[in-house]
This record gives sequence, structure tokens and C-alpha cells, in this order.
Amino acid sequence: MPAQPDDDELLLIQQSGVVLRAGLLSLSAGTGSYRVKETMRKIAGALGIDRHHAQVTLTEITSTSHRGRSFRTEVAEVHGVGVNAARIAALEELATWVRSTDRPVGVPELTAALDMIEREPPRFGTVLNGWWAGVACAAFAFLIGGGPFEVVGALAGGWTGQIARRLLVSRHGNQFGATTVAAATACATYLLAVEAGRLIGEPVAAHQAGYVAAVLFLIPGFPLVTAGLDLAKLDLSAGVARLVYAALIAVSAGLAVWAVALVLGLSPDPLPSRDLPLAALVALQAVASFVGVAGFALMFNGTGRMAAAAGTIGMIANLLRLELIRVDLPPQAAAAISALLVGLLAAIAGPWLRVPRITLTVPAVLVMVPGVLLYRAIFAVSEGDAGAAVGTIAQAALVTMALPIGLAVSRMLTDRRWTFDR
Repeated sequence: MPAQPDDDELLLIQQSGVVLRAGLLSLSAGTGSYRVKETMRKIAGALGIDRHHAQVTLTEITSTSHRGRSFRTEVAEVHGVGVNAARIAALEELATWVRSTDRPVGVPELTAALDMIEREPPRFGTVLNGWWAGVACAAFAFLIGGGPFEVVGALAGGWTGQIARRLLVSRHGNQFGATTVAAATACATYLLAVEAGRLIGEPVAAHQAGYVAAVLFLIPGFPLVTAGLDLAKLDLSAGVARLVYAALIAVSAGLAVWAVALVLGLSPDPLPSRDLPLAALVALQAVASFVGVAGFALMFNGTGRMAAAAGTIGMIANLLRLELIRVDLPPQAAAAISALLVGLLAAIAGPWLRVPRITLTVPAVLVMVPGVLLYRAIFAVSEGDAGAAVGTIAQAALVTMALPIGLAVSRMLTDRRWTFDR
């Protein structure tokens, strides 16, 4: 008969299971692998585990806990990739508490705490969550040059598209299929909303090019940013997996947008420039930047405090980016500088508000992601326009890479663990 584990080994098994569960909850909430490992390390230390090592990918964790000469290795996976900012904050608060408390923390207490975090329902229902996506898309529509009709159309498109995606994902639908359906729904709704302009004699064709704004809620912001941060920490397995996942999501959405455009004879052309005084334009861009970032923060299940802080940070940084572009600084340089500012401001606001920095930085930089360029690049590829496709893809890639670079530099400037390996 196999030898039965003694009491110490049984305790290690229980403790290792709690540590792994905390990591799985953190991973399923959409945070980067470095944060997943940090959460598991803090909880393992509080439980009296001597050493803990974790290998984290996009959907899997390999966890090894050591005590003396005994060790326990477990492998587990999450079955869905999503974003839950409130859960990220709750897990970080728990990890910080177990590390700072003076009294011993046991397995039953941590199990009860993790049960409570896992059972916490989304802050917003499907309809309201879709509304925040629509609000963010409406703000994007203005920032890319849209007027009242484009803003209203993007609001309607983003709202219905996010509802469609959330309904499909909640029923365990394929993520890429859900993204495709959501993109098609958003585009179709946008065009129906713009078509309503005929009732007041508005020329519909003048507003159709803004349909791309309605699908910008599908930009895979969390995977893109966390992929860059993981790569900056030389966590290649997690970083590359997240980057591939983000690219596939973007391609799924882009192909759906292209299919709708092909059927209806549309093209994602730039919107006509607006004739507004500079002061009025800057003021409206500030409002749109705040609203867009706050809308994304709330769509990610963030709290009102997170949304207000992220919106303020994003507004300041995006106005800086737009001004730098206005004085002819290359867009990728403007994006890197603005992302650096986002990271520095989040380093101040995060501890003060007691929220994780990532819940502030990702929504704040999403307003700078060149989503329109990404969709135009996919459209050009689909149309066989190689010259336009290469140029657009290169420009979009440079700006997209600049954002995590700026955030990584801010981390190195404000967090010693990012500056030195040990």
C-alpha cells in the first residue's frame, strides 16, 4: 500500500491548494502574470510556505510550494479570458492584508475570503455594462473627428455590440466567435442609427465612415498592455501568449467589420475635419477623453473611484498626446511619453486610493490605442491594397508598442522590483 501523508504533508497540500486558487482567480480577472505570481507569493508566505514558484501562461498555472524537504506541484487552468477590475482589486487587497497582519492566517480563513471574492457578482448587469461600452465608443467617435450623428451611432453600436458579446460569453460561447458577432452587431446598429438621419433630411453617406468607432470597445486593451509588461519582465511564455490572443481578437473583430463593409459598400475613410476654435476643441477633447476612459473602466467592472481616477489620468495624458502630435512629434513618441505620464500618475493615485495600478493604467491608455488604424489595416489587407496595408500596420504597431513601453519605464522608475532583478 502507498504511504499515507503525515499531518505536515496534508497541511502543505491544503495550503498549496489555497495559493493556487488565489492565482487562478487573479488570472481569470485579466491581470498580468507578474501580478498573479506576486499575489500567490504573498499568500504562500503568510501561510508559512518556505518557497513558492509559479509558471503562468494566458490560461494555465503550474504552482510549486516548498516546505523543508517536502514540495507540492499542481497544474490548473482557467476556462475563459476576461477582465474584472473589482476582483483584481479585491485579491490585491487580500494579498496585502495577509502579508501585513501580525496574527497567523489559516487555510479556512483564506478559503472563506476567496469564496467571498469568487461569489461577488458583476457590479453591472448586461444592459448597463453594454451602456458603458457604448459611452466609451461615443467618446472615441468624437476624438477621431465625428460629429453628433457619429457619436449617437457609436453609442448605439457599442451598446448593442457589448450586450451581444456578453450574452454569448456568459453562455460559454467561443471568444473569437463572440467577438465576430459583437463587431457585426455594432456595425449594423451604427448604420441603422445613422440611417435614421434620413427622417430629418440628413445626408447619410456623410456619416457612414464613422462606423469603425462603434467597434472600438473590442480593442483587447488588457491583453495588449499586460503582454507588453510581461515581456518587459522577460516572462516570455505569458507575454507571447497574451500578445497572440490580443492579435487574434483584433483580427476577429476586424474581419467582421470588413465583411459588413463589403456587403454594404463602406470604407473606413477619415472623417472630415471640424471647424472649431482651438480652445473649444481642446475642451471637448478633454471631456471626451475623460468619458471614454471612465466608460472603459466601468465596462471592466471597475468601481466609481477607479473610473474617476482613470478618467482624470487618461484625460491629462491624452491631451498631452494630442498636443504633442499637433506640434508634429511622431505619434509613437507622443504615445510613449503619454503612457509614461499615465504610469507615473497611477503610481501616485493607486496607493492613495488603494486600488491596483493596472486598473487605472489600462483604461487610461486605451484611449490612445490606434484602433481605427488597426481596422483600416485589416480592411486594406482584405482589399489587396498591399502598400496601404503595410504602411498602416507599421504605424499602428509602432504606436501600440509605444504604450506598454511607456508604462514599463514608469514601473522601472517607481518600483524597485522592476528596476532590479533581485
